[in-house]
Amino acid sequence: MAVTAPEFSRPIDVARLGAGEAVYDIEATEGERTALAARFGLVSLERLTAHVVLRRVGGGMVRLTASLSADPVQTDVVTLDPLPAHIEDDFALLFGDADDDDAALDPDAEPVEPLQNGRIDLGEAVAQQLSLALDPYPRAPGSAI
Repeated sequence: MAVTAPEFSRPIDVARLGAGEAVYDIEATEGERTALAARFGLVSLERLTAHVVLRRVGGGMVRLTASLSADPVQTDVVTLDPLPAHIEDDFALLFGDADDDDAALDPDAEPVEPLQNGRIDLGEAVAQQLSLALDPYPRAPGSAI
């Protein structure tokens, strides 16, 4: 099975991160938004931006904190009409080389996202968070079942 590249990819090489914070402001292009809309079953994705901060936290780990802003257009589950929405979401992820044994020893440990070839893909992290922030059953105010 062929692996396809993410629609909204902004890879950052972790080896190039300094000791301080690295700040990135990213925005999806029209083509990237169209591809993400298809991936998430949206009518369209009018805008997707994010402010992302990477910071080393020790043990080879990198903390990603981000604020995303998006304007998706979903389909009302009752009327099937286009339903514009606005999403503002803050999130944090921890990246590193995690041993499965470490997670088994401490079930309360924060999940560690794996580095991909020593890189963190900021765009894919934002896209995945957007998918979690979307309303799974979008309904316009007043639409009845």
